[in-house]
Amino acid sequence: MKKIVLLLIVAAVAFAQTAEDVAQKTEAQLRSYQTLQAEFEHIYYSSSVATPLRETGTCYFQKPGLMKWHYKKPEEKIYLLKESIIESYFPEDNQLLRSSFAKEDESDILLLLSGKQGLLENYTAEFSPFPTENTDVLQIKLTPKQEDMETFILLEISTKTWMIRKAVFFDWAGNKSEFHFNRIRLDTSLPKKTFELKVPKGTEIITDIK
Repeated sequence: MKKIVLLLIVAAVAFAQTAEDVAQKTEAQLRSYQTLQAEFEHIYYSSSVATPLRETGTCYFQKPGLMKWHYKKPEEKIYLLKESIIESYFPEDNQLLRSSFAKEDESDILLLLSGKQGLLENYTAEFSPFPTENTDVLQIKLTPKQEDMETFILLEISTKTWMIRKAVFFDWAGNKSEFHFNRIRLDTSLPKKTFELKVPKGTEIITDIK
C-alpha cells in the first residue's frame, strides 16, 4: 500500500510539471554544488558481447577542475583529472598512463555531473519511463538537437534532491553504458589527498604530455 501511495505522489508530481521543468531543476542542482562524492555502479552492455561488464567504486568531483573515479571491483583502477592532466592507474598491470586532457575529451557523464552540459541547450527532453526499483524518481529522455548524432540519454532523477540517480547512454552502434549513483554527498569537505595519486616504486609511467 505504501509503495502504491508513493507511486501516486510521483505521478502527481510528474503531471504538474514538464520534462523541461525536470531538466532545468536537475541542471540547476548540478551547477550549484562545489564538491560531490558518490558510490557508483557502472554497467557496460556491448552489442558484440552477451555478458555485461559490471564495475563498482566511488567518484569525487571538486569544481572547477578536479575529478576522480576510483573503480574498486572487480578490478581496481583509478582515473584522476587534475589541472588538465588525466592520469589512469592500473595496479594489476603496474602501469600509470598520463596525458593532456582537453575540453573535447570530456565524456557525457563527466559533462553531466559537472553541470557543464546545458541540458535544454543541447537536448530535447521528454518523459520516458523505464524499469526501476525506485519510487521517488522521475525519468526523462534526452535526445541531441544535433541531427547527425544517433544517440540518446535516459536519466532517472530524484524528486527529493533533483540529482541524477541513474544515467544510461546509448550510442549509434547499439552499445549501452549505465551508471547508478547512491550515497550522494554534496558540498562536503574533501581532503586534499583525495586528488593525489601516489603509485608504488617500479610502476611503469607512460606519458604523452608535450
